[in-house]
Amino acid sequence: MPLPQPVSLSCRVAEYSAFASMLLLWSHTAFAFDFNDIARRAEQMAASSYKKPASNLPRSLENLDYDKYRDIRFKPEKSYWRSASLPFELMFFHQGWQYNYPIKINEITAQGVREIKLDTTSFDYGANKFDPKDLSGVGFAGFRVHFPINTPQYKDEVLVFLGASYFRALGKGQVYGLSARALAIDTAMGSGEEFPRFVEFWLERPAPSAKTLTIYGLLDSPRVTGAYRFVLEPGISTTMNVTSRIYLREPVGKLGLAPLTSMLFFGENQHWGVDDYRPEVHDSDGLSIHAGNGEWIWRPLVNPKRLLTTSFAVTDPRGFGLMQRDRDFGHYEDLEARYDLRPSAWVKPKGKWGQGRIELVQIPSPDETNDNVVAYWVPDTPPKPKMPYQFDYQLSWQKNGPRPPSSWVVQTRRGKSFSKHPDGSIGMILDFHGPALKKLSADAKLEAVVSIDANGQLLENTLYPNVVAGGWRQSIRVRRVNNDKPIELRSYLRSRNNVISETWSYILPPE
Repeated sequence: MPLPQPVSLSCRVAEYSAFASMLLLWSHTAFAFDFNDIARRAEQMAASSYKKPASNLPRSLENLDYDKYRDIRFKPEKSYWRSASLPFELMFFHQGWQYNYPIKINEITAQGVREIKLDTTSFDYGANKFDPKDLSGVGFAGFRVHFPINTPQYKDEVLVFLGASYFRALGKGQVYGLSARALAIDTAMGSGEEFPRFVEFWLERPAPSAKTLTIYGLLDSPRVTGAYRFVLEPGISTTMNVTSRIYLREPVGKLGLAPLTSMLFFGENQHWGVDDYRPEVHDSDGLSIHAGNGEWIWRPLVNPKRLLTTSFAVTDPRGFGLMQRDRDFGHYEDLEARYDLRPSAWVKPKGKWGQGRIELVQIPSPDETNDNVVAYWVPDTPPKPKMPYQFDYQLSWQKNGPRPPSSWVVQTRRGKSFSKHPDGSIGMILDFHGPALKKLSADAKLEAVVSIDANGQLLENTLYPNVVAGGWRQSIRVRRVNNDKPIELRSYLRSRNNVISETWSYILPPE
């Protein structure tokens, strides 16, 4: 029987190095974490019946009103990641008031995934007095992200996740306005809306020089589960690259993707007759659409007297958003709300979204405390239950959103007709600005092309230069056939058979 051969030291070292590499590889694999991990959990959840979470709130926290809840504040000196001097910091929202279900929040590091637990010493409870036993076992309602976008010396609040699947973000020099959601289900349907909620988050610990922050979220509701990844990049325009994969437990009536939610009380195109010193009050003044065929559409928002739902059939949209185009402080005169600094939000799909519609829901509101405007994408072919459905997009929070390269509408004004003989007609004034109009020669022929539906009669359509503000002004006068029905109007500018403006699309709600 042959004796075993001696092994050289170099071979021993090579074997050890290979074994160590295997250990490192195994360790990395054991703690690896990515979007597919969340997607697998969402798929498993969709395969079983929905389990409604139980509220863990004691009455002392559940019975808080809005002001008392706001009196519970996270202490800035306790900000997560501050002690490590990282570029991003986290602060958290306490459970209470209407936030009766805890949200699990985790941190992802090279060593693994660890849950971040609520520490009551990190909160200032203000004038609230709670029994320490009531605070035992409560969790987070959400979180906010801080990053320096206005000055290097201060970390601004740039992103908030709080309530259901709602979130909102800011760019440089902006203040909070409209919100986004992960998903909208059966919005404005008689059956009632279902609100999916994020039940768990994972945040990747950023590197010391990081400019982006990656956030994962797990979504759940009676009929839908979903996995989401948000890559946040704060800046002059703050962007979020969104990866999402959803699973239906059962069919839904209407699936709204990439929903945006905003507020319009009144604007330049609609006077409510309220005794208000402010000329306009809104977070957004219009819906902008860049259709797959290249057409740009602008739909000014209204505060209707009854629910108003309209839609635009679009194949493979290039983008859509609820915009705040009007940036003139004098048009708002609100030093506290600063509506002139509210962001616009623009959804830019990644890949082909296919056939569907961009739906706009406008809800009557008696004041500015309600978000009464919703816009989202509805696919013509909804996903089948238990099957994965992926849609990815970039969401940008910005001051000056995308516009057509030709020209666009800068204001829409409405009022009674200026006819010498009042006839109940309605007057509309549109102002167009843009590079294409500035390039027109003095002898160029420019026309405004108007179309109107069967419920309206077009009485006047004139176009003339705006000698004060520049650009061109269009005056339209229409009469309604049936006062109980809306009128839909469209207009665009044309020169020598070339379209040189976006399409203005307007709804005159029923009287």
